[in-house]
Amino acid sequence: MIDGFFSYVIIGCLIVLAVCIVFALIRGISGKGVTNRIVAANMIGTMATVAIILLSILLGEKGLLDVSLLYAMLSFLAVVVLCKVYLGVYKEKHVKEDIENQGVKEEKK
Repeated sequence: MIDGFFSYVIIGCLIVLAVCIVFALIRGISGKGVTNRIVAANMIGTMATVAIILLSILLGEKGLLDVSLLYAMLSFLAVVVLCKVYLGVYKEKHVKEDIENQGVKEEKK
C-alpha cells in the first residue's frame, strides 16, 4: 500500500482516467461510423486496464495485475472480433452491390 503524496497522484490519475473513459463512451455513442465505435471500445478497454493497474498499485494487491492482463486480452479479442464482423458485413454489402450493378449493365445491353 502506498502512503503519502503518491497515493494522491494515483487517485488523481484514476479520476482523469474516469473522465477520459466517459469522453470515449460519448465518442463511441455519438460516432458517425462503425470504425469510430470500434476505436472507442478499444480506448475504453485500454483505459480500464490502466485503471485496474493503478488500483493494484494503490491497494497493494498483486492479484489485480493478473486481472488487468486478462482484461487486456479480452479487450483485444473483442476489438479483433468486432473488426472481423465489420469487415464481413462490409464485404457482403459490396458483393451484393456488384451483383446488382452487373445485372443493371446486362439489362442495358
